Amino acid sequence: MPDMEQVAVRARGLVKNYGSTRALGGVDLDIPTGQVLGLLGPNGAGKTTVVRILTTLLRPDSGEASVAGHDVLTEPDAVRASIGVSGQYAAVDENLTGFENLYMIGRLYGLPKRQAKQRSHELLRRFQLAEAADRATKGYSGGMRRRLDLAGALVAEPRVVVLDEPTTGLDPRGRLDMWAVIEQLVATGATVLLTTQYLEEADRLADSIVVIDKGMVIARGTAEELKSRIGGERLELVLDDIDDVTSAVQVLEEVGISEPTVEEPIRKVTVFVDTGAKALVEALRKLDAQHIAIQDVALRRPTLDDVFLALTGRATATDEEATP
Repeated sequence: MPDMEQVAVRARGLVKNYGSTRALGGVDLDIPTGQVLGLLGPNGAGKTTVVRILTTLLRPDSGEASVAGHDVLTEPDAVRASIGVSGQYAAVDENLTGFENLYMIGRLYGLPKRQAKQRSHELLRRFQLAEAADRATKGYSGGMRRRLDLAGALVAEPRVVVLDEPTTGLDPRGRLDMWAVIEQLVATGATVLLTTQYLEEADRLADSIVVIDKGMVIARGTAEELKSRIGGERLELVLDDIDDVTSAVQVLEEVGISEPTVEEPIRKVTVFVDTGAKALVEALRKLDAQHIAIQDVALRRPTLDDVFLALTGRATATDEEATP
């Protein structure tokens, strides 16, 4: 258990119900100062409900939480003064320029005019928006708006930054750019709560990960610790002939430590193994003995996708949103 003085965000037993729907069933979190916690789960898992409670937008039915040493229920103003929040959708005024958006936020935080102006220009440069500073944001691309929204969350130099699915809706290039921006933010020593349903995002950015599903924490640890829970590596075969799938599954059952899975349109058969290259050689020998031709073979380390599938029995981004 981290020392309380070293914990920037703490939650214990958070419960929230919406009528007969339980959004949170007793969530515990700790984020040490200066670290990134990835809160991982599918749509409807309860991630945004956790964010709303920690940012004082929602009261839990029970439980307690503190941010930057301030209780979210009894000291909401102090919590709000200590945090910056960037949500799933860029909260920018389309009729204002990039500079005007940041300047307005600075003034709302109580910064003097000169400091708000200086801070706005500094962040526009940092987020590669200086050339668009005087353009109305309605002409910005989605990635530019997202960067501006994140810049807005940092105007008051908050001690804790909450990023609620910051790359949702971005194309691959935009996501890579946003990851670079978040890595720059972390390098400054900020404490970050990152909610995401993109497993590679948590793998790259988070010091530790909490996996949440249906309002409950189902796993926690570093990315490597979570991957180690399912053990071994993933052996993947792509077959020449779809008619060989059944025989290939039988072979992989003999060399693997999990039930083989099949993707029929591409004739791919996958199984987890605990002996790495030895299992690969054995599988190839058995396949050759049965005259089963393969197009491709690979031995891969487990991903967080594999972890979530092993924990919940499904992928992370397939559920409909179930909680407000």
